Amino acid sequence: MQYRDYGNTGERISALAFGAMRLPADDDYGIECIRRSFELGVNYIDTASGYETGTGEASEVVVGRALKGWRDKVKLATKNPRYRDQAPPDEWWANLEQSLERLDTDHIDFYKVTHFVDWENWHTHVEPNIFATMMKAKDQGIFTYTCFSSHDTPENIIKLINTGLFDGMLVQYNLLDRVNEEAIAVAASKGMGVEIMGPVGGGRLGFASEQLAGTIDDMASTPDLALRFVLSNLNVSVALSGMNTLDMVEENCASASREEPLTDEERERVVAAVAENERLSELYCTGCDYCMPCPENVGIPQAFAAMNLHRVWGLTELAKKNYSRLGPENKDGLLQADACIECGICEDKCPQNIPIVEQLAQTHEALAD
Repeated sequence: MQYRDYGNTGERISALAFGAMRLPADDDYGIECIRRSFELGVNYIDTASGYETGTGEASEVVVGRALKGWRDKVKLATKNPRYRDQAPPDEWWANLEQSLERLDTDHIDFYKVTHFVDWENWHTHVEPNIFATMMKAKDQGIFTYTCFSSHDTPENIIKLINTGLFDGMLVQYNLLDRVNEEAIAVAASKGMGVEIMGPVGGGRLGFASEQLAGTIDDMASTPDLALRFVLSNLNVSVALSGMNTLDMVEENCASASREEPLTDEERERVVAAVAENERLSELYCTGCDYCMPCPENVGIPQAFAAMNLHRVWGLTELAKKNYSRLGPENKDGLLQADACIECGICEDKCPQNIPIVEQLAQTHEALAD
């Protein structure tokens, strides 16, 4: 396992962390997965007060159980919920105490003092009204490092970094979404730890892709490529992966144990391949939704998004899974492409002049069970 400095904290963290957001529908098996990652060198686990396992149990409870016998070897991270405007400090403190109880611990190592923080909420409410309470908990030794988790714009994430109040941050970054590269570099330059969520594209790159196969010579799989791409950015301290099978644990730990990062030439090759696929996606459908609503309730953009996963990225298994969500049980009432009656109304509205009727038929043939 690779180990990296977590900013200027002096902590050495495994390059791969266990993200406990998507634990399986068997809590004992989830604990087995977590402990297997520890055996393979993972020494950081991240959860949150709002996460649940596949059984409906609080993720923090299962993580607390998994840490028995490992607590002195593994760094623990969790998150206070997204903070509501005008919520009082005692609500934040109650959330902290609930996490401690669930985790069965008296101490959190890396605390995301607010989950999904955005700059507007931080500087207008949280910092002026809640920050003193946060620092009281830190002064009492309840947590060691002050961190944040954010899906805000890169510009606003940089504003949060520049407050100088944080030891680390958790942001999204993967080879399909590199918008936070500048923010990551800024944080690293200021001595902050940089944690990455979604290194495998939120699961999109967890499936075999024919188009990405062979992009680099020693690529073991699409997830291997995705994780190694993230870790080849040396401003990254640790990548959080939501592993819910032992196979995932074994594969991701093997990827994170490769000492040599991708070379600059390999990174450029991967970025070029992704850029070409993104270009092809836009040639087919940009998801502008101008074709909607369909009088027959066909989910045209959703069907084409699934088709792009198959046709452009070679993620056929994922494409079929997404396409199967269309049908009578769809929460928005959107149907699969075979509900099309070929009226052509959508084609008159499409700014790209896509032959929608023809491509809907192709989509259903390729992706329907």
